[in-house]
Amino acid sequence: MRIMLVDDHHLLRQSLKRQFEETGHEVVADVADGTSAVASALSTRPDVILMDISMGEGDGITACRAIMEADARQRILMLTMHAEIDLIRKSLKAGAIGYLTKDATFDEVVNALHLACNGDVIISPEFAHALLEEAEVQQKVETALLSEREMEVLQLLADGLSTPEIANHLFISQKTVKNHLASIYEKIDARDRTHAVIRAVKMGIIKIGP
Repeated sequence: MRIMLVDDHHLLRQSLKRQFEETGHEVVADVADGTSAVASALSTRPDVILMDISMGEGDGITACRAIMEADARQRILMLTMHAEIDLIRKSLKAGAIGYLTKDATFDEVVNALHLACNGDVIISPEFAHALLEEAEVQQKVETALLSEREMEVLQLLADGLSTPEIANHLFISQKTVKNHLASIYEKIDARDRTHAVIRAVKMGIIKIGP
């Protein structure tokens, strides 16, 4: 692997660099801050980037976002002392493909880097479980925002019924259906009928098919 290291702890960077090189990997760049990371990533095009979050000049999440905006093919694995779910979520949203804490062993880091190179998302089981629980809670909150009638309209929409058909099925006016749809769009942040169905399915609010 061609690896780039981003961490403001010089001794850690040098230790990792030595271990990577001793195990047959090439460290194409090692930098101490997020600002330098963006330029180095674009000039060296590493196979994978190992990035810290908290650094003196330019944090890792901001750097990750900038790198991915410039080249979406990059693979960035966050390696940090922080274990907060909020930082994991922000890192993944910025484009990171994985998240490890610094108590990971060197072998675990190498294995994670290999997986990252293959496009696999790497998150330790305890983090994955916490993120799943958070998503389930969010889904329940979002579902609760919809009234029972809105849920019925949304499901009929997913079943392929038109506005007149939904009105006939529920014995309400087409204007009422349109009002429900407008409310649904706003609550689940959808722009039209198709987007509303896609969003609702992804959120687990409704199902398509038997």
